[in-house]
Formats: sequence, C-alpha cells, structure tokens
Amino acid sequence: MKEDRILKDFREVLSLTKRYLRQEKERGLREVAISPKSPEGQAYGAGKVQSPRSKETLEKLRREVEGCRKCPLWRERNNVVFGEGSPNAKLILVGEAPGRNEDLQGKPFVGAAGQLLTKILASIGLKREDVFIGNILKCRPPMNRNPKPEEIKACWGYLDRQLRIIRPKIILAMGTFAAQTLLKTDERIGRLRGEFHPFAKGVKLLATYHPAALLRNPGYKKAVWEDMKLLKKEYKKS
Repeated sequence: MKEDRILKDFREVLSLTKRYLRQEKERGLREVAISPKSPEGQAYGAGKVQSPRSKETLEKLRREVEGCRKCPLWRERNNVVFGEGSPNAKLILVGEAPGRNEDLQGKPFVGAAGQLLTKILASIGLKREDVFIGNILKCRPPMNRNPKPEEIKACWGYLDRQLRIIRPKIILAMGTFAAQTLLKTDERIGRLRGEFHPFAKGVKLLATYHPAALLRNPGYKKAVWEDMKLLKKEYKKS
C-alpha cells in the first residue's frame, strides 16, 4: 500500500512537471537549468557580477533571434532589434517595439525618442553604455502599430532569457505595453508608475511613460522626472 501511494504521488508530480514545461515551451523556453545552489525565486540572479562569458551568451542568443520566424513580423523587417548595452548592467530599460529608424539600423531607441532617452539617462548620471536597452518585441510592427498579444507571446521568451543572462537589479519598463507585459497586468501606466514593483527576488521594476509619449504630451515630463529621481536613488543603493 505504501509503494502504491508513493507511485501515485510520483505520477502526480510528473504530470505537474509536464504541464509546467508545456506552458514554458509556449512562452519560448528552450533550455531548463537545474542547480542546487539556485533556489526557486532567484531565477534572474540579481546582483551577481557576470563573467565575460555573459557577453558570449548574449551573442549566441542574438544569433538565434536574428533567425526568428515565430510570428509574421519577420517578413517585413529590415533588421532584428535585439537590444544593446552592458552585459553586466544593473539596470535594464525595456520599451515597446522598434520603430522605423530602429528597424533600419538594427539598434534600439535611435530616433527622436531615443535621443530623448539618452538625455533622460544623462539627467541622472547614466550613459547608454552603462545600461542595457531592449524592447518587448524584437521586430517592428507595420506602421508602428501597437504589438498584438500573439506577437508579445511569441517574443517574450527572448526578453526573458536576456533578463536571465544579464541579471539586473532594476528594470525600467517604458510605456504601457512594457509595463503591462512585465507585470502581467491590465492596469494603466498612469497607475503603475511612481513606485517600485517586485519583479523577482532581488529585482525591482519601475514603470514610467515611454519617451515617445513625452514627445506627444510634454505634460508627462514632470511625472517622468519624479520617476527618474526614484530610479537614481535606487540605482545608487544597488
């Protein structure tokens, strides 16, 4: 009877494991790393100094992303916009999706919004090379339309793996789609900004308005400056 109970428990655990792996596969998981030194809740390993091999790992992921055909956006892209910056960054900035200039150059935030972002970072003593900058989507949606749920789902695994490789302490989610995707919520950006949210063990997330929104609505500048003061204070502590 005892052996039957053990066998039953084992089958239940196996069934739950299979279900979990299927869900993760749908989100883009390709590999599962198991380490007795990495307890649950430390998947992103925040705060650990990375070796030079981290850059190599990012480059390997970049090559994979450049060949991605998980959603129809690949058909119209000029370049994949993988993201760029320090592989050891304490801070990762996540935007929505590449625009026309980003698609042409293969780099994130290089248009007018990108120039504004560079100035925003400078206002708190940071340079682009101090951080890592990426997007929820790696390919430009036609006419810069909003990302579709199926596109976000197809691309999420790449951002997730970037976070696991870089292991930041802070994530700055810029704009509605970035904040809602990372926090898994439908709440408006206006209600999400202004405070840090727990993201993973040792990792905090701050949401703010997208730089492009500031170009359209200068009235958001005060709110973003308040967010940047919070970011600067937390960055110095980390």
